[in-house]
Amino acid sequence: MRKEKNKLSMVLLAAAILAAVILRFGTDELLASRYLHDRTSASDPARQGDDPDRASGENISEGRLRQTVMSLVTSAENSSLDYTRQYGYIEDIGDGRGYTGGIIGFTTGTADLLDVVEVYVALKPDNNGLKKYIPALQSAIGSDTHKGLGQAFVNAWKAAAQDREMIEAQDTILDEMYMKPSVEMAVKDGLSPLGQYIYYDAMVVHGPGEDGLSFGGIRKEAMKNEKTPSQGGDEAEYLRAFLTARTSVMLTEEAHSDLSRLQAQSKFIDEGKYNLELPLKWNMYGDDFELTEAKLKAIAK
Repeated sequence: MRKEKNKLSMVLLAAAILAAVILRFGTDELLASRYLHDRTSASDPARQGDDPDRASGENISEGRLRQTVMSLVTSAENSSLDYTRQYGYIEDIGDGRGYTGGIIGFTTGTADLLDVVEVYVALKPDNNGLKKYIPALQSAIGSDTHKGLGQAFVNAWKAAAQDREMIEAQDTILDEMYMKPSVEMAVKDGLSPLGQYIYYDAMVVHGPGEDGLSFGGIRKEAMKNEKTPSQGGDEAEYLRAFLTARTSVMLTEEAHSDLSRLQAQSKFIDEGKYNLELPLKWNMYGDDFELTEAKLKAIAK
């Protein structure tokens, strides 16, 4: 009976992930299915040798590099190095995207917060305090509305963050919609872990689309000016071109007018921190941060 229940849970989870990825990538079910297939393959030890991320060597999707990148992004999203404490974070930061919540700042306006809730409900269908908010979250897409949400929803989100299923749901959407696509593209472009981090951070902030204000558009603009390493270009010059292209996009929104996260990334390029070796020092929105091996181990415990 337990085996059947676990099997059913995995089917529901797969369906929720597929629905969320289709929502993010549009109605192209083939593209969504490919991401779902990639996730299944990567979790199968017998197929890990076929995973292009693993075949490329070190990448930011696992181990110490993943922990390092999570701390870097959390310094920008939550003014902290401890990413493990951010699953319950939620507030409206006034950027026009409604509520921002969770480990990388999922939002109600851009639908990825809804994606998290749907996967959470698939993992925990019973006694789920967020399940009843799905209709309101669906209606909130594309706006900053709090209609049908409010303080009760905020409280329910914070309470849900104590569940392992909620943590898994957030990690799933983080990986499927942001981490894995950005690493895959960075590996294709011949980038180091630093370049992978720069791609991932852009994907988190701007989304994975192809328009001029999304990650794909930024990458296209950078490639007009510099070759990627896989095209025979210099990585430092290409990454600087990417940051220049991203600067123009950041400045289109008041909420992103502080370029601290790009300045920190530029500093790492200047320092030659291509493998994100510790210690790392940077400034984010006026706060100084230093990440050492000791701090990273303490966070990851």
